[in-house]
Amino acid sequence: MTLDDLRVFVAVCRAGSLSAVARELGCTQSAVSQHVKRLERETGVALLERQARGVAATAAGRVLEAAATEGLSGLDLALRQLRDLVDGESGYVRVATGATTVRHFMSDAVVEFRRRHPKVNLEFRTVSSGRGSFEALTDGTLDLAWITLGPPARGIEQRAVAELPWVLAVREDDPLAGRTSLDAGELNGLRVIRLPPSSASALQLDATCEELGVRLGGDTSIADWDTALLLAELGVGRAVVPALSGLAVPGEGALRLIPVPALRGLRVGWAVRRWDALSPAARAFADTVAEGRGRATRP
Repeated sequence: MTLDDLRVFVAVCRAGSLSAVARELGCTQSAVSQHVKRLERETGVALLERQARGVAATAAGRVLEAAATEGLSGLDLALRQLRDLVDGESGYVRVATGATTVRHFMSDAVVEFRRRHPKVNLEFRTVSSGRGSFEALTDGTLDLAWITLGPPARGIEQRAVAELPWVLAVREDDPLAGRTSLDAGELNGLRVIRLPPSSASALQLDATCEELGVRLGGDTSIADWDTALLLAELGVGRAVVPALSGLAVPGEGALRLIPVPALRGLRVGWAVRRWDALSPAARAFADTVAEGRGRATRP
């Protein structure tokens, strides 16, 4: 018994004629009859009976026709959905993000992706650490994770999308607010608002400071960059943060962002289990975010 056997049988039941189905399929009446005979051998019962004009399903044939019609309808729907997944026209894209990711890195990309792929469902999950993102990628519950790139992780592929320069964020009345840039040495001993010491971005900042012989102090710790910027704007302290999209430019508003060009930039981008195993929709979303970051960094 094959799917073709069932499809031909259902077509015969609907048409009430072997010859009509043969003409529709472009084959001989004998070929159509062979499909039905194969089903009768498998089931052990007669499925069609001849009438004065054409054929009709027997009682057993009507049972098989009903089941086959329902099953083939569901199968056809599944095949269409699979084709859509292959074409990238529908399905799900599950993305791991941090607290500030969507706002600063992919807001425009989300709008553009929705315009290009209106039938694809985007699902964002906040994950607090790179390790948590890697675990979710490994067990298959997520497709993509936006991370601060770090050392290689077993079973995970990482791809850089942007390198963010570091800036010192201060309130407009801070003594450093009028500076257009800072040397790394001027950060030495500076007390700043700190990210959790175990976070990838904090580890990379500490590493590049150590390379330059700079030691930062700090008595305030926060969980994300937006909170650090808010506290700096309120005058609670200073913060060394990456230059994120959508932030005020130096000289505007109550917040001042002073570039520190000597600090090695923070590399951010995508982590996946395997790039070649991504669905077309997930790959399209990753590419759309990368395209948006490329436009944002062009002069």
